[in-house]
Amino acid sequence: MIKSKKIGVISLGCDKNRVDTEKMLAVLSKRHQIVANPEDAEIIVINTCAFLESSRKEAIEEILSVSVLKEEGRLEKIIVTGCLPQKFIDGIFDELIEVDAFMGVSDYGEINSVIDRIYAGERVRAVGGPRGECGIERVRTTSDYAYLKIADGCSNHCTYCLIPKIRGKFRSVPIKDLIEEVKLLGNVKELILVAQDLTKYGTDLDTEINLVTLIREISKLATVEHIRLLYCYPEGITDELIEEIANNEKIIKYIDMPLQHASDRVLKLMNRKGTGKEYLALIEKLKARIPEIAIRSTFITGFPTESEEDFIALTEFLTKAKLFNAGFFAYSREEGTGAYKLDGQIARSVKTKRLRKLYSVQKQVVKSNLKRLVGKTVEVLAEGFDENGFIYYGRGYFNAPDIDGKVYFFSKDEVKKGEFVEVELVKVDGYDLYGERL
Repeated sequence: MIKSKKIGVISLGCDKNRVDTEKMLAVLSKRHQIVANPEDAEIIVINTCAFLESSRKEAIEEILSVSVLKEEGRLEKIIVTGCLPQKFIDGIFDELIEVDAFMGVSDYGEINSVIDRIYAGERVRAVGGPRGECGIERVRTTSDYAYLKIADGCSNHCTYCLIPKIRGKFRSVPIKDLIEEVKLLGNVKELILVAQDLTKYGTDLDTEINLVTLIREISKLATVEHIRLLYCYPEGITDELIEEIANNEKIIKYIDMPLQHASDRVLKLMNRKGTGKEYLALIEKLKARIPEIAIRSTFITGFPTESEEDFIALTEFLTKAKLFNAGFFAYSREEGTGAYKLDGQIARSVKTKRLRKLYSVQKQVVKSNLKRLVGKTVEVLAEGFDENGFIYYGRGYFNAPDIDGKVYFFSKDEVKKGEFVEVELVKVDGYDLYGERL
């Protein structure tokens, strides 16, 4: 067993990856010292994403950038974990010779023993199959909010997606483990539930537990002030779930509902359940039951054979749905997915043009949505102070961290980070709102 080392950790990718990183940090901290600045580290661990070609490129560039420190003698070892080695270990093990060890998405609990092995002279390939979580202890890397990954993997098999090939089939984390994990997080202003599809929670367990059951159990914890739901597939949004969102005071009136398209033909090719008409009906149902709800979604353009007619159906859907916010992606052709071999691949220039158009259409929708909030008072979770604008900023219920806009506000009195304040909204600027603290 080697002596304690200074370790820096770089986390790439989604919020689910962040939870994995936090659990890995908890394992590392039992024997080693975690440092914030990679330049102070003796070992750097890079937890990677590999969902899209762009994310793999980012991961490789990060590895090569860190390897410069090693070449200069300022770094001893590099460990790469997560999705990239899980799916592509055969291709990268011999190519990325700068890396001392590779570990998969379920191997974080073994990282201390892997460190011992690389210091014993071994170059380690520790990539097992997707399994369970590596424990419930975490080192929080966020302050006022925290993510809770309630399941891993996916069994939906959308034809554009590599997740089942990387993370395996859908696996719910037992409810007792999740409750204990939340308790260990301490006081949380906003607990954000994440999984590839929240609504599938419990379907793989031999119990009557579902997402609503879990929400009710978490709501009983005094340490959790608010709960936000991300990634709820439309076909799993039941009347029971809608009523829970409407009636549970702890649930933020916000939902992220990945739809991916609105053309029935394209949705069928994507192996998505539902139609554009059904999606609109669900959106109207949510708004009717919870008038203030902020609905967010994501869409893919440039899927193989997407015609101009299909694309127009998507733009028209956006104007009708009036989603509070949306993210758009150009289709990425991923080997190993069902759509990879489809004829009718769309030119990159066409995908780029369509992507810009979608953002343009949605920007007008967002502007209209935000204007309706002007003159109203909302509760804002203060996140900091902008020295340049001499103004505070934070998030309203309609703002999830990192993916939505912010609320900027003036205050005569000092506002502490993590404090909830009442803000009267006075104007719109792009995706952001401005106001004054009451």
